Amino acid sequence: MSRSLLVTLHLYLASFFAAVVVLVAISGGAYLMGFKGSLETIEVGQASGGSALMADPSKEAVLASLTSAGITDFDFDYVITRGDTLYTRPTSRTYYGLTVNGDAITVTRNEPSFQKRMQELHFGHGPSLYREFQKVFAAGMLFIILSGVWLGLSSERLRGKTLIAVGSGVIVFFALVMS
Repeated sequence: MSRSLLVTLHLYLASFFAAVVVLVAISGGAYLMGFKGSLETIEVGQASGGSALMADPSKEAVLASLTSAGITDFDFDYVITRGDTLYTRPTSRTYYGLTVNGDAITVTRNEPSFQKRMQELHFGHGPSLYREFQKVFAAGMLFIILSGVWLGLSSERLRGKTLIAVGSGVIVFFALVMS
């Protein structure tokens, strides 16, 4: 691959993924600074069949429980179980929680704030198609970083600066990981 083609691919991929990088940086940084967003949780119904639901926590079983609780106009991608509660996903938009207590099921509607939605996307809790996009994004970021380092190392003018930047980044990373 020629240097000019590598530079062009590096530039286009970096530009294409810029919006996602900004989302990840802002949502992750805000989360670490204590801005975690909010979640409004409202109990919206009751259903029965909790034992059966825990035995078969499939999408179809959750849809049946939601329907019996009066929720008929809701679609979701998949279900996760945390203890005695099943959550519809994605959680980057309105979602439901079904808490099982014996045979009773309490259904809650969860409304994440904008900040919380962005963090859920950051955590990989978005729609299935977005999760597939995140896999492509991860591969793209790996290419962008490695091609950037390669371009810096392959240039006589940039080689020393690139080695210092990469070396100091590796040292800081391992110092923080080992602390």
